[in-house]
Amino acid sequence: MKEIRCGSCHKKLGQGEYTWLSIKCPRCGTLNHLRTESPEPERQRAPTVDERSD
Repeated sequence: MKEIRCGSCHKKLGQGEYTWLSIKCPRCGTLNHLRTESPEPERQRAPTVDERSD
């Protein structure tokens, strides 16, 4: 699980998993909009010696 903190004062607002979240900080009043980031696409790798067809 990931900690969810305010972008302004860094107060911990919760912990969990989310795809999209909008939450107001009770300490400073900032409205935080959070969404999951897209994972990096896998890079293509060079074939190993065993995978090459000669």
